[in-house]
Parts: sequence; C-alpha cells; structure tokens
Amino acid sequence: MKLMTSWMGVLALTAAAVAGPAAAADHVVLYSANDDTVNKLVADGFKKETGITVNVVSTGSGVLFRRIASEQGNPQADVVWGVSSALLKQNGKFFQPYAVKGREAVPAEYRDPNDLWIGTNLQVVTINQNTKAIDPASGPKTWQDLFDAKWKGKIAYTDPANSGFSYAAATTLLTYWGDNDAAWKKLSSLVANAKILNRSTLVFDGNGSGEYPLGISLEYAGYLWAHNGAPVKVTYPTEGTVALAEGAAVLKGAPEADAGHALIDYLASKPTQEMLFKATFRRPARQDIDLSTMPGGMPALSSIKVLPYNDVKWDEARSATLGRIKTVIQDTR
Repeated sequence: MKLMTSWMGVLALTAAAVAGPAAAADHVVLYSANDDTVNKLVADGFKKETGITVNVVSTGSGVLFRRIASEQGNPQADVVWGVSSALLKQNGKFFQPYAVKGREAVPAEYRDPNDLWIGTNLQVVTINQNTKAIDPASGPKTWQDLFDAKWKGKIAYTDPANSGFSYAAATTLLTYWGDNDAAWKKLSSLVANAKILNRSTLVFDGNGSGEYPLGISLEYAGYLWAHNGAPVKVTYPTEGTVALAEGAAVLKGAPEADAGHALIDYLASKPTQEMLFKATFRRPARQDIDLSTMPGGMPALSSIKVLPYNDVKWDEARSATLGRIKTVIQDTR
C-alpha cells in the first residue's frame, strides 16, 4: 500500500513538472468597440511582442456590455476596450481590479481610483473647417460664432441619438450655458443652422471633401484628413470643449486573466499609444507623450480649455435628453 502511494506521488510530481505552474495562454479574447483598423494594429503588435493571439469581437459598446452582462456567470472574454468612461464607470461590477503598469501617466480623472479601468485615449470635440470652402482666417472660432446666419446649412452635425460624441457636445454646451431653458434656446439656434446627419462618418467625410464646409466633429478626424492632404483646419472653440476618455478593463472571471493583464498593459503603454497616434491621430490618455514631436502638430491637452462634464449624469439622463433634442431638431427643420 505504501509502495503504491509512493508511486502515485511520483506520478503527480512528474505531471506537475511537465505542466509547470500554469499553462501559458496562447490567446486572449478582446471585446472592442474600436474600428477594424485600430483593432488590427493592436492585435498584430501584441502578437509580435508576446506571441499571444488576440481574438477580437468588434461591435458597438452597448452591444458589448449587454453581452458581458449575459455572460456574467461564464465570461467569454478577457478584456473590453474602446468604450466610454461613462460606460466603464457604470459597469464596474463586471471588472476585476488591476494596477496597470504606468497608470500614473494618465490623469486621475481618466482612470478609476480603484484600478477597475484605465483611459487609453481621449476624444476631443472640435469645429473642423474645410479651408478650400471657407478662408482659413474667416471661419468660426467659438461656439457662439456658429449661430451666425451666414453658416446656415454649412455645418454638419451628427444626430446625438446616433453618436456618443455628438451627445457629449450637446450636453457639454447645455451645461456651459446653464442647463436651463435659455441653454436649450441656444442649442436650438445652433441646431437650426446645422445639417443633421445620421452617421459620424458622414460628418468627417463631408467636411474633408468640402461638401460641408464646417463640421462639429472630433479632432482626430480633422488631423487625419489634413495628414492625407485635405484642406482641413481643426479649431478648439475658445469657450472650451469636452475631452472624453475611452478606455479598457479586465473582465471579472476572465478565462485568461494573466493574458488579459498583459494585453491591458500593452494597450496603456507609451509605445502602443504612440503607435496608434502616428497611424490614426488618436489622442493618448497618457500625458508623458510629447505631441510636439509627433506628426500633425496636435496641441498638448494642457493648452486646450476643457469644460467640466458629468458623463454619468448625462448618461443617466440620456433618454429624456435625446427626446428633447429630437423635438429641437424637428422644430428647426
């Protein structure tokens, strides 16, 4: 009996030695709301650096979180990425805390105080101007300038019901103007001058091509068009604007948690954010990247007036606010 027990112990030790402390993961599953270009850059780069394959599931952020909720008892992904800070704040129950390497380079307002998520890039709302359609010096410099009758029909703006950044732009301005009936009248004046489009890409493309001389847009779109040779100028309104974080988190119960930790470290790293900036002009959340040494001439975040924005408040009020915006759009057509 003792001899059999001894042999069983030897076999167990041999099996453990062969397997090691844990079999290294050969893949990691990433739920991403980013576009395919960005996803491929990251998947290829991470594979090259670690040997780990990134299996990407890409769709809208709302769909991703419905899927995460439905899989709560049996998670099928390791990391979620490319979703707004508002959604990350609201869905912390699905994340496991992880102290991302180099997280101190990201301002506190763009990461979770308990390390449940971290911002990886910032989306800044701008007024983008096609300088072939409008002389560079005579374009609008403030949000108030967009009320001028001479711009009627020349401003492209995505329906806030279909665009997170358009909703953020509208609610940031409502907040800045006092979040009252007078603020809504000002928003109505702006909307009355604008062409309301169904998709953000229509704003980006129409502004770059000159179909729409002005666009309430995102800075990266303007810099990307300009980099590719289009006559597009990016203006940061002097009253201020909104800068919203998009970020990443490791899912609670992730099947490949160690690989998930490695992936989120990669997403938040300085080399990765520099690489994505050079390819797509996504503003890094990290503030240890000197944008003056990068293509495009994008200004540092510290030089932009960023207005305060309560993303959780406005996300909770989304349904009622969108209903009122819909009425404004209908009344101004």
